[in-house]
Amino acid sequence: MASLLSLSTTRLLFLRRSPPQQLHCPSHRPAAPVTCGPRDNRGKLLRGRTLSTEAILAVQALKRAAAAGDEPRVHRIVSVDLGRLIKADLLAALAELQRQNEWGLALKAFTAARREPWYRTDLAFYAEMVSSLARCGAPDEIDALVAGLLKDEEGWISSENTKDISRLVRALVAAEKAKLVIDVYRNLKSGGFEPDEFLFKFLIRGLRRLGEDAAAEEVERDFEV
Repeated sequence: MASLLSLSTTRLLFLRRSPPQQLHCPSHRPAAPVTCGPRDNRGKLLRGRTLSTEAILAVQALKRAAAAGDEPRVHRIVSVDLGRLIKADLLAALAELQRQNEWGLALKAFTAARREPWYRTDLAFYAEMVSSLARCGAPDEIDALVAGLLKDEEGWISSENTKDISRLVRALVAAEKAKLVIDVYRNLKSGGFEPDEFLFKFLIRGLRRLGEDAAAEEVERDFEV
């Protein structure tokens, strides 16, 4: 009996001296980033100020339709869903498609933007599209894009656009599109635009690097006049 009491007392002392056990709750994992499109080629979509919910849904729907080869649905999304987006959301959707190198869909979104009443020729967008298409190995699409600019767009040949004109020319040189560089320069020339010294010298070096010595000499003569 005495031994049982001694054992009970020892257990009580042990329980009193033992620190309380900590309860470990599983930590909450951060929410998975929103993604869209086929699993083999998709990037993270950025929420918040970059993309609204409406823009995310439009990009997701567009990529799913394209992955399924459903061209009529792609056309409907471009003409209806993208057309319903406000300016900021449509431009954000376009930028996201460019970021993911979805150049085919980005071209369609760009076409949708050009139909909007708020659209004004933006050479910075053209330069970004040329760079995006060059990364994806789509030279024919670059030809069509810039041909559309030279044929259909108005009001872009202006001294106020010197910086963006330079960006477009640099993108075309980087894409090794010598003929388009020449076409752009001659359109600028016929439109009364006078490049600054930096753009003149860049055109001369770029054309020579692309093997267009005769065109480079033409630009050099214009620069010296």
